[in-house]
This record gives sequence, C-alpha cells and structure tokens, in this order.
Amino acid sequence: MTIIGIPRALLYYQYYPMWKTFFEHLGAEVVTSEPTSRTTLAKGTARVVADTCLPVKVFVGHVLSLVDKCDYIFIPAIRSLKSRTYNCAKFLGLPDMTRAVVPESPPILEIEIDVNRGKRYLYQSIYGLGRHFNWNPLRVREAATAAMEAFISYRGLMSESGLTPLQAIDDITGAPRREPGEPSITSITPSATIAVIGHAYLLYDEHVNYELIHRLEQYGARVLTPEMLTEHEREAAVARLVGRAYWTYEEDVVGAGGHYLQNEVDGVIGIMAFGCGPDSLMMEILRREAGNQQTTAFMCITLEEHTSETGVITRLEAFLDMIHRRKRRRVALCV
Repeated sequence: MTIIGIPRALLYYQYYPMWKTFFEHLGAEVVTSEPTSRTTLAKGTARVVADTCLPVKVFVGHVLSLVDKCDYIFIPAIRSLKSRTYNCAKFLGLPDMTRAVVPESPPILEIEIDVNRGKRYLYQSIYGLGRHFNWNPLRVREAATAAMEAFISYRGLMSESGLTPLQAIDDITGAPRREPGEPSITSITPSATIAVIGHAYLLYDEHVNYELIHRLEQYGARVLTPEMLTEHEREAAVARLVGRAYWTYEEDVVGAGGHYLQNEVDGVIGIMAFGCGPDSLMMEILRREAGNQQTTAFMCITLEEHTSETGVITRLEAFLDMIHRRKRRRVALCV
C-alpha cells in the first residue's frame, strides 16, 4: 500500500480531514509527522535562509521528519480559493521550495488550486493528483466528493460545537482530548472570554506559541477561535471593515477579529508571524478598529524562532490582569 506523508504544519490544521479522506478513498495510507518540537524547528531553520518566515521553517522541519516514513509527501500549491483573492507567496512555490531545500525528500505529490482559472482547471488538477492511485476518473471524482463532505463536516463540527481544529481532529480520529486542568497560577483567575485570532498554523502549533490557548484555559478564560464562527459571520465582518477580502485567508484574521470585537468578548489576541506583510496589514486594521471602539481590549503577539516563552506568558498574564481590573471597575461603577 502506498504511504502518503502529510506534514503537520501550515494548512494541515484546516484541511487534514479532507486530504486524509481523499487519499484513503483511493486506497492509500496516510501518515502525519509528529507535533512540532525544538528539533523540528532547528532542522527546518538550518535548511532555509534567515529571512524565511517561521511557519515555513517549521514546515521544512516536518518534511525532514517524514523522509524515511512514506513513499510520497503531499504538498499542495494553493494560489486562490475564491475569485479575486490571492494567497501569500510562501504557499505558491511551496512544492518547488521543498524540493530545493530537502533534496532527499520522497517524491512530492502536488496539486495547484487556483479558482481564478475556472472550474475546468480545478477538476483537471484534482484528477491529475488522483490518477497517481487510480486512472478511473469516476473513482477520483468519488474520492473528491467524499473529501469535500469530510471538510464540510469538519468545519461544521467546529462552528456548531465550539471546538478548535485540534479538538475536532481528535474527535474524528478517536484520540483522547486534553482538558484545561487546574490553573497553574492561582493569582490569575479572571472569568473572561478571550478571542484568539490568526492563521491556524500559528494558533494550534503548541510548540510555536507555547501552548497559548491551553494556558488561557488554565487561567480560567473561555477561548474563542476563528473556526467557531460561520462563514457568513466572518465574511460580514470583512465586508464591514475592508469591503472585500484580498488575501485568501483574510476571513480568519480580519473577519474573525472584526466579528469578535463587536460581539461582547472581553479581549481579542492577534497572533502573527514576524516579517509577514499580510499579517502586519491585517493586524493593523484590527488594532485601529479596537482603538475606534475603545470597548474591547486588543493585543497582538508576534512569533518567531527566538520568541521567549517567559515573554509570552508575561504578556498573557498582564493582558488578563488588565481585563480583570476593567471588569471590576465596571462593576464598581454600576454599584
């Protein structure tokens, strides 16, 4: 049986159930790399130039960890998922970049997704990927239909049940879900609702962000994420703030952040990668929106390979403490 390796990085958190369903429907076995570790990041960093962004360094490290564990590695090149929207450059040449920096990689299975080129091109791309396993176009179409159904179910599970991708994937695969547990610092116990927004590869890679969501839950906060919103809610917020989305995943940042800033959360935390132009622009839009409203606390955390765990924890504690003092002041004024 052919073994397909999927790196646990970049778009894994958004599309893994769909990819897994597609390949398994065609008779292949799917394996994923282990969660990010210090070794993963160090090996990836050593293969690329210093200016490469953190998510790509992590991705390369995950590819390296799969070299001897599979027959192929799946790396899509996603250019656009909606008309007149465009993806970050790092996604466009990801298969070619991986071949260049990881020459020992198994053969790379790639597919180019660009809806701006029309449905015919999209169908041809899907068949081009599927024919590695089955030349029958009907079988490939069945696999693609099953994959799309899996994706819709996955997104519905998160928005309807209030789950993060990590929790939803655990539920789908039958893995035990980790609970928040007891607060690690008893002096910080605000009853607060915090929205964490950003790209999935930053929000849910617990090594890169030092278990940020888990820490917030340990501090007693209720955490909301972009996936817990419907597509309509995210698109409506984008329309209100910028008119129409330009970047492919703008709904997950500007859309989710704009929605939560207007919908009675105590604070919004934006997570971005150092040196990312689209992230910088989108976070600035949200920062200005929060400044105009002056009702919801907003904080942006920038991550890169030298980010300190102590620094992240200190900022989280200060942010929660500020929200706690705000809530107490409001109660005092009401009395």
